Amino acid sequence: MDLSRQLKTAITTGSLLFGQRQTLGACARGDARLVVVAANCPSDYIDDLRAKHPEVTVHQAHIVNRDLGVACGKPFSISTLCVVDAGDSELLQLDDNMS
Repeated sequence: MDLSRQLKTAITTGSLLFGQRQTLGACARGDARLVVVAANCPSDYIDDLRAKHPEVTVHQAHIVNRDLGVACGKPFSISTLCVVDAGDSELLQLDDNMS
């Protein structure tokens, strides 16, 4: 799956939240369907997220935060994003992957 293409589709047709605080908030509210973290996202944040919200799938992308921001069409780095509504994308088919 081309993550960049799926992210762009989800941004235009669905609903994504960017950043660690917004992601934690969405998980706490039960809105999060998938969390995508950059390859260089701090492992303590990922461990904390998994411990507090085991029901949410966490996918670790193979790209760093700067490239994840570019893939989302944003002029800033993104270490974490949360899929609330995948829209027409296939993002929800990503698995729980910690590679």
